[in-house]
Amino acid sequence: MILLTSIMKTTYTIVRSLLIAGILFLIPVTYGQGSLTLNERGYFSMNGLDVTVFSDFYPEGHQSGVTIIQHGNRVAANGDLRLEPSPGQWSPVPAGTATVIDESANTISKTLWFPDSAKNRRGFNPVTYPDLQFTYHIHVTATGGSSFTVRVDLDEPLPVEWLDRVGFNLELFPGDLFGKTYLMDGRPGIFPTQPTGPMTVYDDEYLTEAMDTGYELVIAPEEPDQRMVITSSRQPLELRDGRSNHNNGWFIVRSTVQANVTKGAIEWIVTPNVVPGWKYAPVIQVSQLGYHPGQRKLAVVELDPQDTVLQAFRLFRVEPSGKVPVETGVVRYWGNFLRYRYATLDFSEVDTPGIYELSYGETSSHPFRIAADVYKRNTWQPTLEYYLPVQMCHMRVNEKYRVWHGRCHMDDALMAPTNHNHFDGYFQGPSTLCDYRSGDPVVGLNSGGWHDAGDYDLRVESQAGTVHRLAMMIEEFGLDHDATSVDQEKKVVEIHQPDGR
Repeated sequence: MILLTSIMKTTYTIVRSLLIAGILFLIPVTYGQGSLTLNERGYFSMNGLDVTVFSDFYPEGHQSGVTIIQHGNRVAANGDLRLEPSPGQWSPVPAGTATVIDESANTISKTLWFPDSAKNRRGFNPVTYPDLQFTYHIHVTATGGSSFTVRVDLDEPLPVEWLDRVGFNLELFPGDLFGKTYLMDGRPGIFPTQPTGPMTVYDDEYLTEAMDTGYELVIAPEEPDQRMVITSSRQPLELRDGRSNHNNGWFIVRSTVQANVTKGAIEWIVTPNVVPGWKYAPVIQVSQLGYHPGQRKLAVVELDPQDTVLQAFRLFRVEPSGKVPVETGVVRYWGNFLRYRYATLDFSEVDTPGIYELSYGETSSHPFRIAADVYKRNTWQPTLEYYLPVQMCHMRVNEKYRVWHGRCHMDDALMAPTNHNHFDGYFQGPSTLCDYRSGDPVVGLNSGGWHDAGDYDLRVESQAGTVHRLAMMIEEFGLDHDATSVDQEKKVVEIHQPDGR
């Protein structure tokens, strides 16, 4: 076994060296165009690349841990130790201290631990943590060019029963990778649009098997703007599809912690490619609805930090013959905010109704209207015609040949169990406070209402607020907008079929 392992490692070292040589031939060298260094905002930065380390903590929203922003796009996030290969919204997350920045070592560190006593079976949304306690330290160090290392140290080795279960996860945003390729120790693969099997069971949950395993992963080698190399010096990398058990899951790169290790339990080298001379393209932000002729008309342009010389803007009116120049104006510097510079474009004196476009350098805005009736159509109306009907509960919602969803949750509106914490802070005390007993259907509640985002509950405060605003639309503004049929008896909604109410 020892001889076989040695042969395998020697063979891998040879193949890895050849692979790296081939990759380096394809990848533009990042040295000479600056290197990752700590900036005044407390994260690593160079032209075309930013790496943050626990700048925020919202793992449920894929905003936490080690985060990589490559050429202006957040391509990877949530780099942290997790207790599952593909964690979700209610999975255990660690607690931690503030990050420590060591400028002399070009390192950002953070100490964390499981469990988080503020969430473990208590609080607003209690999470059930397993019987596991350990403390660890994450160190991220810029090592030259666009490379950085991630090292995880444990205070003590993990218990035997948790070996191969605790691992460092780095999540890759899937939408930018569909159809792109990857290489795992030289073996090619393609990131799928949809998660597919084979399936396996992990802690009573079905997951897709790892897409591949190895010691070096090259992500999107064909795309200079996205290419990234991740190398693990100790534990193999697993490439997983986190969408099989969570609709909002991402692709996941993972290495598990092995037995009897503390220092360097996880050691990765990450090298995102950086295109020489890259600059963030300006983005013009105008009102999506358009402008009233008499109002102030201000647009904002978002700029790369390197764009210190401002250009003039041009305003065009769209005529039957094409775009006709109307005005050239001065762009005024507004200031810096987070990663970008901002300037404003003021064209308030233009009040002739029509369709317009703004341009700044080679960048153009989307077309927009200047008109006295700019709010008359296609503004607030889609909320009434689509969003509110589609989100209705206990109803079948149709739009001609389309069925948005069938009659749903007809078995709900049950009296809550006493002394029970449901979720989102809903706690039923020692009494039901009424004649209904726990589990009894409450008459009249399984009719209408709107779904809460992702939770499938009817949030009382939101329901009341929405009804109040709809009533005010009629009472205060006299709006009489009827585009939907709502049949409470048959529990059917028809979109774009007025019912006279």
